Amino acid sequence: MAASDTPGALDGLFVLDLTRILAGPTATQLLGDLGATVVKIENPATGGDDTRGWGPNYARDADGKVTDLSAYFMAANRNKHSVAVDLSTSAGQEAVRRLAARADVVIENYKPGGLKKYGLDHETLHAAYPGLVYCSISGFGQTGPNRDKPGYDLMAQGYGGIMSLTGDPEGAPMKTGVGIADVMCGMYATVGILAALRHRDATGEGQHIDLALVDAQMAWLINEGTNYLTSGKVPERRGNAHPNIVPYDAFACADGHVLVAVGNDAQFARFCDAMGLPEIALDTRFRTNLGRIENRDALMEHLRPCLLRFDRADVTARLEAVKVPVGPIHDVAEALGSDQARARGAVIEVPAAGMRDGAVRLLGNPLKLSRTPVTYRRPPPRFGQDTKAVLHPEPASENDGR
Repeated sequence: MAASDTPGALDGLFVLDLTRILAGPTATQLLGDLGATVVKIENPATGGDDTRGWGPNYARDADGKVTDLSAYFMAANRNKHSVAVDLSTSAGQEAVRRLAARADVVIENYKPGGLKKYGLDHETLHAAYPGLVYCSISGFGQTGPNRDKPGYDLMAQGYGGIMSLTGDPEGAPMKTGVGIADVMCGMYATVGILAALRHRDATGEGQHIDLALVDAQMAWLINEGTNYLTSGKVPERRGNAHPNIVPYDAFACADGHVLVAVGNDAQFARFCDAMGLPEIALDTRFRTNLGRIENRDALMEHLRPCLLRFDRADVTARLEAVKVPVGPIHDVAEALGSDQARARGAVIEVPAAGMRDGAVRLLGNPLKLSRTPVTYRRPPPRFGQDTKAVLHPEPASENDGR
């Protein structure tokens, strides 16, 4: 873990965070990890961010009592200050406007137009602070026929097409196991904010970033989206199989499953030799990847019974020896407890006063910057813990060196 006094790439940047749930908090946590000061506004009428109540897993304090730090909330809210403000009051609105005057970035995920009645919309704040970068995240964007519909990850996955590609071919459409539409939207938001800040630094001009969960989800249909645009054929669910590479799938072995990803024709020949199927590599139907795609079912009739004769360790050893990509299917405990995870800092402990064991365990940031590493300066905050310090800071004394 990087030392807390290490200057971050975004050191000195002030982010006013008016978001909740996952997409916006993902973006602001990433900005905070990179050194930005993030002030998260939470509604006292609801007890703060909705995810504070999304159990059943909660961090416990030193006395073993459940706190308002759910595992879900902690996943996207470290390196932030929590400020309790009721935006429905004039005093609350004025407090947030004062923070906006200090901010480089405002990010919000209210319904389109929802902040206008508080005087906290982009148009109003931009008129007062022309250099402000303002990012709005919503389900369907600020324009279009669905702009007023609510946006949740599940709805974005369904509307944007990814659920039609996920799951067993004979089963129901399936969402991914985590809120990937929210997370990817947060990533796009971060990229957009950084681009807008570069423009602001060059010109002094802020701008509005309009980002929709559904837009982002459609953008990361990647090869399956362009497969459709190129061919006109609607992609099908293939379970773990790949639409453009064969064999690329989960295979049953005598004692479980392994993943095999044959990326080119040379790898396929080595795969067949290693698994005792040299004649398959010579079959004209299967020599090229295009042929293997066209004859996928026929090929699998040979491969699946073959791999069932071996255990996972044997398949792995055979394919690793000939440099064919092969790997395990870990559960979460195996993944986060692996030697690779430990070596790469996938799990971190952030000191947290008053909490059991004096720390909370979180997922680490995967960015490895050589000169401005990410830092973990603050644990996820208790609701409203920084309200007084942020809104009513004590004046600096003459002797405090500032």
